[in-house]
Amino acid sequence: MRNVFLIFIILVFFVAPFLPSGETGRSEAQEANGTTPETAPATGNGDTIRPYVIPEGGPFHSERIAIENSRAIAEWHRSGHADAASESFSHWDEDGAIPPNCAVCHAGAGFRAFHGLDGSEPGLPPEPVPTGGVVDCETCHNPGLSRVAQISLPSGVSHPVQGVEAACLTCHQGRASGRAVEAAIGDAPEDRPNPELRFINPHYATAAATWLGGYGGAGYQYAGRDYSGRFFHARPIGTCASCHEPHSLEVATETCLTCHQSGEPEEIRISRHSYDGSGDTSVGIHSDIQSNARLLMKMMKDYSGAIVGSPLVYDSHSYPYFFADANGDGVADTSDGRAQAYASWTPRLLRAAYNWKLVTADPGVYVHNPPYALELLHDSIADLAGPLEVDMDSLGLLR
Repeated sequence: MRNVFLIFIILVFFVAPFLPSGETGRSEAQEANGTTPETAPATGNGDTIRPYVIPEGGPFHSERIAIENSRAIAEWHRSGHADAASESFSHWDEDGAIPPNCAVCHAGAGFRAFHGLDGSEPGLPPEPVPTGGVVDCETCHNPGLSRVAQISLPSGVSHPVQGVEAACLTCHQGRASGRAVEAAIGDAPEDRPNPELRFINPHYATAAATWLGGYGGAGYQYAGRDYSGRFFHARPIGTCASCHEPHSLEVATETCLTCHQSGEPEEIRISRHSYDGSGDTSVGIHSDIQSNARLLMKMMKDYSGAIVGSPLVYDSHSYPYFFADANGDGVADTSDGRAQAYASWTPRLLRAAYNWKLVTADPGVYVHNPPYALELLHDSIADLAGPLEVDMDSLGLLR
């Protein structure tokens, strides 16, 4: 016992000089913050204000600190909206800035400028927006977004919106409409190549455009035909966030089970009829849409070779996607090492290609608006069937 007491005394003797007093500890904290006791401001009673300085270490662990919405932030961080390295946000890296019309959806700063959420007048950003931005938190959580009451679509339709729905519809409406195709072809002969025509790209991830259907006017809608409007699900499905987790963007498949036997969207069928002529109604409507899209592409290629006399080929990885294929070998013609864009468009071929691209540009069209997708594909196929002398009845398609 005596030895233990002696050791304790020795430890105190050697360690005590190195233990800072309370006052010394506060002074060091001030100096670490760049403010010494001599220069720190004083209160009215003469006491020095000593701002709290977070220590470099301490009796805490950052991973144990509960942060509100930390799960949402983590899910957003793993989503496509936060992927700064993706083509959606890195496409302009070599240019150093994003053009104003592209920045509206490909940079949070551009989006806020477009809606005037940054204090500016609403409209396209006045200057190119620096690269490096993504669909950040303030894109959807800016308090000013609640004041956006309607979104203008490429067709000219103004659609009423509420809250975060404004963000979804701003950036997933595409950048063209059937009206743009109609204006381009005018009253030119249906089957005569026009060197002035170019492929009109509806853009990508066009979920809002297809969801609104014929009312939104995204597709080329053939004269004399009626088209399904906005696709209404039964409650509780009413907005984008009804099915999509807004941070991770994943589909809440359990919601499907409210009404459907399967929680897998691709397995869901909305009709007991076969639309692709296969007669198979055991598969999801997704299968019918894919089948008719493949048929339309085949007929477009047949038409380009047999009617136009200038075969085309499609390449999903290269803009403008449709290229010349003079020898019909399925490979784009090149000149100086570059693929040659297709330049023999007829009005009939252009509108079919536009509709095909609109439907296939929305990977979830079979959920967003299957009736509208099937109608656009059917009418485009029927339009090409005439000059190709294909009997539509023999195809067994339903509209």
